[in-house]
Amino acid sequence: MNPAPTTPDELLTATAQECLAVLAKGADQDWSRPAGDIDWSCRTMLDHLALGLVGYAGLLVARPADRYITLFASLDPQAPVAACLEGVGIAATLLATTVRSTPAEARAWHPWGHSDATGFAAMGMVELAVHTYDITRTLGLPWTPPDAPSAAAVARLFPEAPSGHGPAETLLWCVGRVALPALPRRSGWQWDGTVR
Repeated sequence: MNPAPTTPDELLTATAQECLAVLAKGADQDWSRPAGDIDWSCRTMLDHLALGLVGYAGLLVARPADRYITLFASLDPQAPVAACLEGVGIAATLLATTVRSTPAEARAWHPWGHSDATGFAAMGMVELAVHTYDITRTLGLPWTPPDAPSAAAVARLFPEAPSGHGPAETLLWCVGRVALPALPRRSGWQWDGTVR
């Protein structure tokens, strides 16, 4: 039995594996439908994931102080969903590997706060977990984000997060996907990537 993931790169890898496994169950469905409550299609959401994950890796490599990087990754628009899932897995691996090899003191620009490798790993976990949640709602696959990565991402990126709720539910509340008892669903949100 493998030990539970604990480091940022391990949590990111575990999140990607779980997300890709559940999405593969719906690979033969119609991915042109909107992903959850988002205007983008499920297929477009996969492009967004690949772009974001590779972009975060690129930011950690280039470490710009005031701008996004010039490398943009995209999935083959003609590829079947199963192959696109492979592409998202590659993007997640690139980010996890970059997180693991980035010095702790390194910082890189992000519009929601200059961040370190742990912050970019948390951003990747949020992207994977939340957009997998969006897509699985459309595909009719019951799924919620895993607790350990959700707790790590909330702790790192959402200092305003309420306490007393499960990690997955708290993450989904933070990103405006669900309401919590006595807390309505958020209509606007952003994380805080700054190092605290």
